[in-house]
Amino acid sequence: MRNNKITFIGKGLLLFLAGWIIMAQSCMKFRITDTKAVQSFAEKGITLTTANLTVNHRTLHYTKTGNDSLPTIFFIHGSPGSWEAFAAYMQDAALLSKYRMVSIDRPGFGYSDFRDALPLAQQSKVISPLFQFLKNGRPVYLVGHSLGGPLVVQLEADNPGMIDALVILAGSIDVAEEKPERWRPLLMNNPLQYLVPGAMRPSNEELWYLKKDLTELKPRFTEIKSRVYLIHGNKDQLVPYGNLLFGAKAFTNAKQVDTLTIPGANHFIPWSHYGVIQSVLMRLR
Repeated sequence: MRNNKITFIGKGLLLFLAGWIIMAQSCMKFRITDTKAVQSFAEKGITLTTANLTVNHRTLHYTKTGNDSLPTIFFIHGSPGSWEAFAAYMQDAALLSKYRMVSIDRPGFGYSDFRDALPLAQQSKVISPLFQFLKNGRPVYLVGHSLGGPLVVQLEADNPGMIDALVILAGSIDVAEEKPERWRPLLMNNPLQYLVPGAMRPSNEELWYLKKDLTELKPRFTEIKSRVYLIHGNKDQLVPYGNLLFGAKAFTNAKQVDTLTIPGANHFIPWSHYGVIQSVLMRLR
């Protein structure tokens, strides 16, 4: 009787594990199909263009709204995430009157080779050609949230003279503040990775490598020549407020460095403090 009970429990665990693996591969992808996205924007009277750019055998998926003759804002999401993190901004009538707006799926997320994450420097190599592809002779501004913060720094350093301003929202830019969790490698490059749901898998991988990425990026902060806007909540539990204090001193050759502290705000300021962010974007031009 005891052996039968153990066998029953074992089978139950195997079924649960199999079910979890199946579910983990289909949920938490943080993405919306292009068809649904275009329809959603159309219902608000806005034309959304979705497209892919192939760069060195990689696929870069991006979306675009606004007049192609206007200055361009490129939005770079955090980890995990997708272009849709900035959908509300891309529908904003005031912003649309001044900017063309492009939001991308970073490599490994959304529809940009989902689950195949890359270090920051390699992400920049995939994204940078999009600047040339969409170049219209007007100013270019980069907005990055969370891990998108150091990526916009990397992108300007790799594209000197092309970027007019960086807006870093709760950006993880200070290597000294980065304390990677020791458990992350246990969920990488082995069967355990299949237990990690959706976009959390590439997120886990790039967050483990972020400290190394930031170490390599740190000497390049002096290469930033554009205007820099640093916005951070002083109650951010995910990316410490010390990142803003670091950034205020690190961009020694920037044309301008403005800092904005949002009292009591956590990490999710692009959505919780939309009006604050929108007002900064309106002043870029």
